[in-house]
Amino acid sequence: MSFQPSFLGRSIHRAALALGLSGSLLALTPAWAKAQAYDIPAGSLSLALSQFAAANGVMITFSSEDTAGLSSPGLQGDFELDQGFARLLQGSGLRVVQAGDKRYVLAKADSSAAVELGATSINAAGLGATTEGSGSYTTGITSTATKLPLSLRETPQSISVVTRQRMDDQGLNDLTEVLKQTPGLSVQSLGSERFNIYARGYSVDNYQFDGIPTTLDIVSQVSAQSLADMAIYDRVEVLRGATGLMTGAGDPSATINMVRKRPTADFKGHFTAGLGSWDKYRTELDLSGPLTPTGNLRGRMVAAYQQNNSYVDHYSQEKQIFYGILEADLSDSTLLTVGADYQKNNPQGSSSVAFPLFYSNGQQTDFSRSTNSAARWSSNPQDVLNTFASLEHKLGYDWSLKVAVNQMYINRDDYKLATASWGFPDINTGAGVRLYGGAGSTWQKQTGVDVQAQGPFQLFGRQHELIVGYNFSRYENRHSPLRGTAIEGTSVNFYDWDNYTKQPNTSNGKLYDGDTSIYQNGTYIATRLRPTDALSIILGARASDYKYNYDMEYVLTPNSNRNTQYRESGVVTPYAGVVYDLNDVHSVYASYTSIYKPQSVRDASGATLEPREGDNYEVGLKSEFFGGRLNTSIAAYEIKQDNLAVIDPGQVIPGTTSAAYKAVSGATTRGFEIEANGELLPDWNLAASYNHSITEDADDQRINTEAPANMLKLWSTYRLPGDFNRLTVGGGANWQSGTHITVTPSTAMGTVKAKQQQFTVVNLMARYQLSEQLSATLNVNNLFDKKYISALDTTFFSGYYGEPRNVMLSTKYSF
Repeated sequence: MSFQPSFLGRSIHRAALALGLSGSLLALTPAWAKAQAYDIPAGSLSLALSQFAAANGVMITFSSEDTAGLSSPGLQGDFELDQGFARLLQGSGLRVVQAGDKRYVLAKADSSAAVELGATSINAAGLGATTEGSGSYTTGITSTATKLPLSLRETPQSISVVTRQRMDDQGLNDLTEVLKQTPGLSVQSLGSERFNIYARGYSVDNYQFDGIPTTLDIVSQVSAQSLADMAIYDRVEVLRGATGLMTGAGDPSATINMVRKRPTADFKGHFTAGLGSWDKYRTELDLSGPLTPTGNLRGRMVAAYQQNNSYVDHYSQEKQIFYGILEADLSDSTLLTVGADYQKNNPQGSSSVAFPLFYSNGQQTDFSRSTNSAARWSSNPQDVLNTFASLEHKLGYDWSLKVAVNQMYINRDDYKLATASWGFPDINTGAGVRLYGGAGSTWQKQTGVDVQAQGPFQLFGRQHELIVGYNFSRYENRHSPLRGTAIEGTSVNFYDWDNYTKQPNTSNGKLYDGDTSIYQNGTYIATRLRPTDALSIILGARASDYKYNYDMEYVLTPNSNRNTQYRESGVVTPYAGVVYDLNDVHSVYASYTSIYKPQSVRDASGATLEPREGDNYEVGLKSEFFGGRLNTSIAAYEIKQDNLAVIDPGQVIPGTTSAAYKAVSGATTRGFEIEANGELLPDWNLAASYNHSITEDADDQRINTEAPANMLKLWSTYRLPGDFNRLTVGGGANWQSGTHITVTPSTAMGTVKAKQQQFTVVNLMARYQLSEQLSATLNVNNLFDKKYISALDTTFFSGYYGEPRNVMLSTKYSF
């Protein structure tokens, strides 16, 4: 590892403010005390409970809905912990139940021993495994990094969690909306249904459902994962950096893990309805509870519907979401889970590529944000069906065995696309643009299986943890475009074509079949050693096999057929992490993992680039305040790679119009991150982050400039005290530094540059609790109506504007 001293110096200097905050908060964190004197005045129950818990150094989790409108008699005098809780809750109809060491959960006074807070299950997995109903912006447990159940502080990598409460507060109904608010991620629209997500300067292609990996290839235009609706998910966990231990081949960018909602032990549910800008309508119904008198069979059902027009001319969207899950206690030690989710996306006016970035003279274009480069009839429908199951069995000696499977099937049938994005319009006349697109169908199937066993073991008189497992994934994609009246190459005038053009004649059958298959399997092992109470060492390794195959078979010109194959066996990915607890609040950590990424892109000679290889290093400080209700982290990292694919300016793949790539050796990415998520004070939630990342080649020249070097994200909500405690207000801002690309679209045009200056987007919200069950939330996004380009595409030399100012009013009835 070779961080440059100047880089670390800058990182430490810029992190000083956050360290100062950590020191101040440390002073507020009291030691554990069994009995002491209290002087807590009568008033808000939530405030009294939070003050009492903080005074004892314990964590109590509850939903703001559970304490809305409730008051406490306060607490004066000497009390032990259980006595103090009982006095504070007197007359409230609530009680506390211990859920772990210094961890408590609020429950109804008549609850059974199986406690359910909102949808937060208190079971062997530990408090914090579910965020729904907690009212929190943080979580207690995550397993995305190593599959070991660890707190954020115990995980020796940067990991962020967007909780159910955060999604509800900001009205984050799509995955891309969630990722826009996630620390360190840049969401760039390459078309109306196609997104490129950047983290630490690299594209993210590893998406997981409940920890089972899937692959997203944005080139295929089948992007079901990034279109996922959030109605069925409890939280989204994002692990930044390389994740080869669990996923094998992949980018050192991030892993996005979407964790589904689970059935609850008690019957509950909610209904929501919303109305927003551009004729947006949205409804949700969520029902959950036991299906048998004993509760050994539980189920949950979610249905959602949304339709909307857009700030983009002639573009509209309709989507339907259905989700069902069953949990069955086959015995005291065996849990079976089965379920399925389905999402139907039906857009009209779809653009496969955004608007042209350059005029024919090389000048950067400047259109209205409502500009749509697609034909009015252009459509890219995608139907997605996920089926999943898992079987968990508790073995002896606290060991457990789990088998999980997820199969995703995507049907992109009868797509018809025409986008005026091929070429460059004349700045005066608008001529010079041709249509890009076609018609046909695509289906994709992805299957993932994971088998693991984990548990404790004794060594040298101390207890440690071990996990061993095997997983495999298979990606199959078939693309079958149709022959007919040509769409591609048809010339239009970008200024006056008014999005009208003939639809393709698709009666002549298929043009070709393009089959892509990616198969990967691997065996992994990881152990968490505890040499001392303060020191944890995580060591692991994965051995992977990888196989890639691409076949293109033309119907009329078989001489044009081509096949690309790549295979690798026994690729070993090591992992090492060290966490040292400085005290009860702060921990320092360091981690290392290797990088391995096969590549399908080709160079100017038509040859496929060799796999990308490298190393990922990270060091940091993590802190856990107020018993885990507030988590902070400061991290610095370095990524070194060889064979990194970058655009080769002015070069195309032989026989095509696609841009060629070249391999860059000695590419280095350095950056640092600062993050805080959780509760600063009772009823005051905060999510704040700052991320810096620069990638340079061996000659110290910056590359990957389409990803912002700096991002600042801030969001906070506060429920007013006293007579105004039915009102919650919130707001925040997202700022990012400028981005640019330097490309050579054609020999005649030469080398040109497109850029987006730094910009800030401000968002606001307010929620009013009309009754114990009914609430209304108003969200205002892009308050100051900032115009900005959200994406600079180096492949098609195109761009896409971000949303103008918009509002959404939602109501929620809980029962």
